[in-house]
Amino acid sequence: MAVITDQLEVKCALPAAKMFKGFVLEADDVFPKVMPQAIKKAELIEGDGGPGSIRKVSLLEGDKPTYMKHKIDALDKESLLFCYTIFEGNMLENKFEKIVYETKWESSPDGGSIFKSTAKFYTLPGFEGAENLINTGKEKAIGMIKAVEAYLHAN
Repeated sequence: MAVITDQLEVKCALPAAKMFKGFVLEADDVFPKVMPQAIKKAELIEGDGGPGSIRKVSLLEGDKPTYMKHKIDALDKESLLFCYTIFEGNMLENKFEKIVYETKWESSPDGGSIFKSTAKFYTLPGFEGAENLINTGKEKAIGMIKAVEAYLHAN
């Protein structure tokens, strides 16, 4: 198994606390509204939403339903930190053992925010092409961040 580490940074016009609330704390309600073509439903299936809780996200890829489950590893509302591990779902099959994310929203000097993420992709033996999937995932993540930002700005 190899581990590939990747980072992402995205600037947003809205304050960090507002983006954290919409992107993390209210994600189950917000994501299906802003990305209905990609996210059918997000729901907490175990726990109270804090560390140790399990969330299932039902996705749509074209006309094919898929899903992923992730475990919340850390949630710090004061420092706007959210860490989670994707441990099950179609995106992992025959590619990754798991994907671990550490995300943080930080305030920017202009009153907006900066989303910072470090992801560790634990690849299965023999899997080739992880970089292409990682880059595609980053593009989707940026699109989702911008969609949430637009939604929060309008509402």
